[in-house]
Amino acid sequence: MTAGSRLVLVTGATSGIGAAIAQAFATQGASVTATGATAAKLESARAKPGMHPVTLAQLDVRDAAAVNSLVQGRCDWDVVVNCAGVIRRGVEYDPVAFAEVLDINLTGTMRVCAAAHAVLSRQRGCIVNTASMLSFCGSGQVPGYSASKGGVARLTKSLAIAYAADGIRVNAVAPGWIATPLTQALQEDPARSGPILARTPMGHTRRCGRTGAPSGKPAGLLRYRRGTSSGRWLPLELTHRPSARASQPPSTLRRTLP
Repeated sequence: MTAGSRLVLVTGATSGIGAAIAQAFATQGASVTATGATAAKLESARAKPGMHPVTLAQLDVRDAAAVNSLVQGRCDWDVVVNCAGVIRRGVEYDPVAFAEVLDINLTGTMRVCAAAHAVLSRQRGCIVNTASMLSFCGSGQVPGYSASKGGVARLTKSLAIAYAADGIRVNAVAPGWIATPLTQALQEDPARSGPILARTPMGHTRRCGRTGAPSGKPAGLLRYRRGTSSGRWLPLELTHRPSARASQPPSTLRRTLP
């Protein structure tokens, strides 16, 4: 499977990594629909030149009826990329904020996957979820985000098993620290960004990654022969080295896809 001529849905794609992924697929000839949670986000995305070939649609992944309506409104999706996500730094120890983050990042991903199951089965399509380096280590600032992304990583493994008989491949990308609106506050705080760059061997550039780094990876996952790549996590980082207090990612993360 290649990106050209395919029908692709990317959720949470009005900015950041999601927008870059949508643009990358469109550049390769795919017909892309990108979603955003609000009308304001869609309007902002329309102003970006790279989004002109992309169809934009409003979708709140917390709304199961809206998810089903959009996803099941077409019978020919080939690829679904789940990028919808939020982070609530400093307040995620509040159970209400914690639950909101999980509802969007984790349960929202599951809602989209479940809604797309039937059509992807017909198309022998694939799903690419968005995990994170925080899927594999904790965070004192964003426990909800870290928990949700850990859940996305395990959900990817579980769905890869569950959907295999239907010919659906399910993989995930796990970006490191990428410059997006979601990480803006962290980028602007040297006290917090400094230690991250210090333990990143390629962080000598003293900047975080750019969205061009992960954008092509979901499309790249489509090039592997059908049936040989599912349930995989692809880390996208600046050779990140966890601190002594962080858990070492599983050895499978250090392999390069064939």
